[in-house]
Amino acid sequence: MNRRALANVGVCPGATGSPAGTRPGRDERVVELDLRNKKVTVVGLGRTGLATASFVLKRGGQVTVTDSKPASELASEAEQLRECCELVLGGHPQEIFSRADLIIVSPGVPLAIPPLRTALEGGIPVLSEVELAFCFLRGQVIGITGSNGKTTTTTLTGEILSAAGFRSFTAGNIGVPLIAFVDQSQREDAYVTELSSFQLEAIREFRPRIGVLLNITPDHLDRYTSMEEYAAAKKALFRNQRASDFAVLNAEDARAVHIGREVRSFPLFFSRQRRLPEGVFLAGGVLWYQHGGRCLELMKVEEIPLRGAHNQENVMAALAVGVLWGADPGSMRKTVRNFRGVEHRLEFVAEVGGVAYYNDSKATNVDSTIKAVEAFHGNLLLILGGKDKGGDFSVLRPVLKDRVKHLLLIGAVAAKIHEALADLFPASFCSSLEEAVQRAARMAGPGDTVLLAPACASFDMFQNFEHRGRVFKDAVRALRG
Repeated sequence: MNRRALANVGVCPGATGSPAGTRPGRDERVVELDLRNKKVTVVGLGRTGLATASFVLKRGGQVTVTDSKPASELASEAEQLRECCELVLGGHPQEIFSRADLIIVSPGVPLAIPPLRTALEGGIPVLSEVELAFCFLRGQVIGITGSNGKTTTTTLTGEILSAAGFRSFTAGNIGVPLIAFVDQSQREDAYVTELSSFQLEAIREFRPRIGVLLNITPDHLDRYTSMEEYAAAKKALFRNQRASDFAVLNAEDARAVHIGREVRSFPLFFSRQRRLPEGVFLAGGVLWYQHGGRCLELMKVEEIPLRGAHNQENVMAALAVGVLWGADPGSMRKTVRNFRGVEHRLEFVAEVGGVAYYNDSKATNVDSTIKAVEAFHGNLLLILGGKDKGGDFSVLRPVLKDRVKHLLLIGAVAAKIHEALADLFPASFCSSLEEAVQRAARMAGPGDTVLLAPACASFDMFQNFEHRGRVFKDAVRALRG
């Protein structure tokens, strides 16, 4: 870490422990693949697929792009590539995978789909876009994964490093694919990259200098056979790290702690609940960074503007990265105090008639809904439902019991949620999100909160969780009329 910062350390409450590491060093890694005349199949025609196809074409590859969506839903994307690529839309024919020299998958594509399994069995290399980018990228990667909190932590970490004077860029599932930065990348760059479990399934040499694991809770169990398989995908983030690298992990997540015992990098934990011999923790209302028996006082927890204990953990993870990278504590504190969060994550929308409306459309699994509900003391009208991801809704019962006044259920899984929860709460089935907002507004009174935290994916009724969040916000604004 920054030696100037250490000059002003104070004594931590109960301080003990061993010395921490220093800011990750810079290596000279750039191992570029030869893509000339290679037959490359790109799976997925979203932002990542477009960027990947353009990248491969620029380096002389022959590109085929495939997507399960029909051409009618991908008109604008297809138009950008029609003249230079073969486009196969509306499915994934096996033959275009079997003839490929290399297959690149986009973030939302699991390796379990049949044509990818067959390609892997046939010895055809299948890589994620971040793996391809890593082969060419100059600069260092800070990889952030977890079931919940990735985008908030990635955004805040990027802002912390940029405000501290470093060349820092946010990439990955947060919006801009990592591969889009390659041509302008420099060796001093830091690429704060949000990573999904699907991306991590298809890495080989990808090595973050700092890897961050926020949590592992039930998610995507409609695509993974077990929690163990899902956790193994997250663990892959640390597979290629060395002793000079860092693993930032949640000390209160049992699976993250287990992974921390097995990493080859230096494990640095964060905790809201206990003092740590090495890492970031909360004690006496203050966030501390412990280093060799001495501490940096980072900031008071009351200065964090985001609601919820889970956001305190997200902030601690971001601060841990900032300390390791050499950011000044004063600069970090100022950045956190000015941070207003990310759209669709416990986002305050409006107050109408004394009723507060919050949009947490990104609560796409049960655990994220628990964290959202725990951010409020009670008087909640909670909107739940969407596309089932294999979650167990009964685990919501103890958290919702003393906080929720009424459930408003939407989407394909509404009946399943009703069966799990309706004996505890009055519940209403709604045919649309707009109807749910209108019903909630009629039932709510001053001091109540209407919270969208669906615990489900959005794809039964919406294009994505962003679309769902926008519909919610539009419905709330319509109440003012």
